[in-house]
Amino acid sequence: MMGYRYLLDNNALSRLTVEERSTPFIREHCRIPSEVLHEARFLPDIVSLTELEYRTTGRVLHHLQRVMKRVPVDDVRLVNLYSGKGNADPMLVACALDAVHEEEEGLFGDEWAIISNDDAVLAMARLFGITVLTSSELDPLLHGRAHATRHD
Repeated sequence: MMGYRYLLDNNALSRLTVEERSTPFIREHCRIPSEVLHEARFLPDIVSLTELEYRTTGRVLHHLQRVMKRVPVDDVRLVNLYSGKGNADPMLVACALDAVHEEEEGLFGDEWAIISNDDAVLAMARLFGITVLTSSELDPLLHGRAHATRHD
């Protein structure tokens, strides 16, 4: 493993100030899935945030199929299309699976984690062995303290 990379959920992204979102840490270590950027489209710095986009590719869509197979039909915690909530949540996990898979193809890859405050996202990520953090655990990273990762 070479380093740490993070995928940001909108609930973690929106808690940061414009200044925090423009820090070298965010620019160098974080990526934002396309669907999360869509949710965050009203942030004042959205144009600069698009530079951090983790694009939806065919491989990501393949991983999305894997994620959706794990969601029980009657479970609306991760995705609730009737209320328009959670559209980006399964994509966030799919992007993490894609990033981890890509890193495993190399000899010295980065470890990827999801930063979210959504319990359903964190639970689904854990099912796949993806490292998870909450936005409160992002604070030490932003201020130059040691990389904190956990699997729960």
